[in-house]
Amino acid sequence: MALDVTRMQRNLRMKVRFFGLEAEDIFVLLAIAIIGQFIGRFVNRDLAGLPMSIVLEWGVPVLAIPALMLFKYGKQRNYFSDFIAYRSKPHLYSAHEQDTSFTPYFEEEPQCQ
Repeated sequence: MALDVTRMQRNLRMKVRFFGLEAEDIFVLLAIAIIGQFIGRFVNRDLAGLPMSIVLEWGVPVLAIPALMLFKYGKQRNYFSDFIAYRSKPHLYSAHEQDTSFTPYFEEEPQCQ
């Protein structure tokens, strides 16, 4: 009994996108939408005839999509999550500690005694 084998193309380098955005971007947009809805509940004003709650709930996330695309244009994959990780870590530098990765250009000569 022969086993039927079907070739399957696998492209592991392909970027997984949903409406042109990566998964991390979708989470950022969801967070923006949630914050907009929360703030929109407390604002009772109008903007060009539209209630400000509608503008904050729908307008801000819709405008955030092209802004996020422009922010990430030409950048590598997972740029936004790497950017957040870099900015969230403390950057402490000390002039007193010795550099462990430093290799001197000239070797020191042995001192004569």
